[in-house]
Amino acid sequence: MLLRLLTSTLICAGLIFAQKKPITIDTLMEASHGRRGGGEPIWAKDGARFVYTHEKKIMLYDVRSKSEKELFSLEPLEKAATPVPEAARFDWQNRGVHEHDIAWSDSGKDLLLSVKGDLFLFHLDTGKWDQLTATSDDEADPKLSPDGTQVAFRRMHDLYTLEIASRKLTRLTEDGAATLMNGELDWVYPEELGLPSAYWWSPDSKQIAYLQFDIAHEMTYPQISLLGLRGVYEPEKYPQAGTPNADVHVGVVPAKGGNTRWMDLGEVRGFLIARVHWTPDSSKLAIQKMNRVQNQLDLLLADISSGASRSILHESDPYWINVNDFFRFLSDGQFLWGSERDGFRHLYLYSAEGKQRKRLTEGAWEVESVTGVNESQQTVYYVSSETSPTERQLYSVKLSGKDRTRISQGAGNHSISMSPSTEYYMDTFSNLTQPPEKTLRTATGGEWATYREADHKLTDEYEVLPTQIVTFKGSDGTLFYARLIKPANFKAGEKYPMVVMVYGGPGAQSVHNAWSGASWDQVLAHRGFVIWQMDNRGSTGRGHAFESPIYHRMGKTELADQLEGIHYLIGQGFVDPKRIGMYGWSYGGYMTTYSLLNAPDVFRAGIAGAPVTNWHNYDTIYTERYLGLPADDAEGYRASSAVEYASKLQAKLLIVHNIEDDNVLFQNTMQLADALERANKLFDMVIYPQKTHGVGGPVRRELLEKTTDFFENNLK
Repeated sequence: MLLRLLTSTLICAGLIFAQKKPITIDTLMEASHGRRGGGEPIWAKDGARFVYTHEKKIMLYDVRSKSEKELFSLEPLEKAATPVPEAARFDWQNRGVHEHDIAWSDSGKDLLLSVKGDLFLFHLDTGKWDQLTATSDDEADPKLSPDGTQVAFRRMHDLYTLEIASRKLTRLTEDGAATLMNGELDWVYPEELGLPSAYWWSPDSKQIAYLQFDIAHEMTYPQISLLGLRGVYEPEKYPQAGTPNADVHVGVVPAKGGNTRWMDLGEVRGFLIARVHWTPDSSKLAIQKMNRVQNQLDLLLADISSGASRSILHESDPYWINVNDFFRFLSDGQFLWGSERDGFRHLYLYSAEGKQRKRLTEGAWEVESVTGVNESQQTVYYVSSETSPTERQLYSVKLSGKDRTRISQGAGNHSISMSPSTEYYMDTFSNLTQPPEKTLRTATGGEWATYREADHKLTDEYEVLPTQIVTFKGSDGTLFYARLIKPANFKAGEKYPMVVMVYGGPGAQSVHNAWSGASWDQVLAHRGFVIWQMDNRGSTGRGHAFESPIYHRMGKTELADQLEGIHYLIGQGFVDPKRIGMYGWSYGGYMTTYSLLNAPDVFRAGIAGAPVTNWHNYDTIYTERYLGLPADDAEGYRASSAVEYASKLQAKLLIVHNIEDDNVLFQNTMQLADALERANKLFDMVIYPQKTHGVGGPVRRELLEKTTDFFENNLK
């Protein structure tokens, strides 16, 4: 008896000791500080090596030997750099601009580095570095020429080249100004067209193509910093729907200096330049030009010697065209093209003259990205959703359109970084139960080396509540995908409060078979909330027909689908229909305000983060793609605005916004607040002073505590 009692006591003590901790706000804050930095590969052209940054050190990984080492520390370069004076006013550069701090030379012998505004060249054979610039100016967006003899960059609003051997500096453009930017993007192009840079070396290293942005006509939004003793005016060029876009011209300038040859692309005002590509022989530019509302696209071929251009391919769509990055020139002048012309984004092969040669992929699924092309093997590598809309897998297909082959294995999401030679690739794989693991693999999918093992610290110490992917059909037969987290200590037969997590807008997908780790969802689930999120029509990943119901009328279809999901879950018997809340940020913030106001009998409480409340306030390229020009559809804009329905508010509403949000302007929140106040509707608001679209840093804890308490107080 004594032995049994002792054994039982020891077992109970072991269970108590082994009990995992709930995920809390403290867990989230610790996780944000403890993430391993660096490690993302920057591949050499030979495809057998890559570098990455780790704690101010440049590390080199040799794939064939499966070994890594420290190349050098950045600290001596930081000390050598000439300090760049703090700008007189805040620079509202878009987060979508990609100015690389590290780049390989094509020879693989050198690394170009941008450190604190100056440029350095590190020589792998000697282990030494040279300082190329030492100025108080910021040498922005640096790029080595393909032959490795020159580096191009931008100072202020003009382009320069530097001959590395002689250090000869050449200013390529002379007319740059605050409103006339050479090789420099405005705010809206990288945000809504995904254009990361505004100039490109020719393959023969002799010329540079660049975009010139005339933003004099773009409207100025009066951002203001209120943190000091006096308010500081910080104007942001932000074209709101219906106002002028930048006039964008395409020019080609000799790398050694000389006059710019402007490409004759026809009328530029009222049009968008979405992409620019050099032909392999450096004689022409392939330019993707779209009309303002983005339902027409022409691929223009422009001769750089004369500037003359002609359309070799035309796309049109009754709704809108989603620009993609599938375009690739092959060495013989043929090119890859991506199109949604059959309702799903797929790959095509075209001749140099714009004639379709082959269709490479086909089916009721989407090609998400092209990761590599091996011409010698006539093979294209791409990532798609063929297995499931919630998964991403790596495939290959021949340029003949034959032998489509799935390469990646394991149900879930595979994020692929393929070497330029396509001999190897980095696979970052996760699913709902598997934290991300990075492995190096051969082109056929065979595992070559484990680069970063999955970090199980969170699952070892904390109770990560399981996430389920749920499928259900709406009343019209539409199949929907959703994710569900049941609360901790879930008991059948009990009714729980529910929080609907929502984004719901175009260009994004929320439901993935991928690891989410320590998230606010988990915090709320541990506090007794059901967490639900679904992808309504209007979201991406399911084909163009699934997106297009929002055309010229935002909010209506998205809300109808969200209500279908809520009613489905209520029907499962464990959700209290009187305690339903909603949370969303950005488009999700719009969805929260629109939903609370247009389904007041469904929601008890909602949190709207950085909400678009009136689409007149949002940017041109995004808004006009879906709603058209305000002058052409005033009713669509009115009906899609949450402000119009302010008097219908019944639920508890918390609005959260940065007063200097560069994306969803604070003007949106002020207009909704004014409408609610005029309608005698009570609401809560929390304002943050950060100059960005999200709330980060130490104050994120306060945001999490505020939003958690709001649902605790209003849904329980």
